[in-house]
Amino acid sequence: MASKDQAIGGLIFIVCIIIAIGYLLVLVAPGTFSPIIGINPFTLQFWAIAIVVLIAFLAIMFIGAWIGWTMATTPPPKPIEELETEEEKTEAKTEPAEETKTQEKTDPAVETGSNEPKKRRRK
Repeated sequence: MASKDQAIGGLIFIVCIIIAIGYLLVLVAPGTFSPIIGINPFTLQFWAIAIVVLIAFLAIMFIGAWIGWTMATTPPPKPIEELETEEEKTEAKTEPAEETKTQEKTDPAVETGSNEPKKRRRK
């Protein structure tokens, strides 16, 4: 049995295929739908094209407006010089503490470059 998502996906697929076929028929043979709707075939063709172009145009304008809004409301990044000075300040503050930690935890096997396994010391 198909899941709910698969059923909705199948329904969307079928609806899109029906709309695509109907759209092509309106563009290629508008006379088949004009008596049903009661509109001139050329008017039906015009509005079929105009509506699709309008939707595409509005979608592009919406995306452009969204990008513009995001750029307008996002704060500018910090200059590189400012970032470098911040890094230098943090390195200067942390260097003495790191040196003492590394001096305390040095392992003779690592210093000599030997491949022997490390032995643990009991405290």
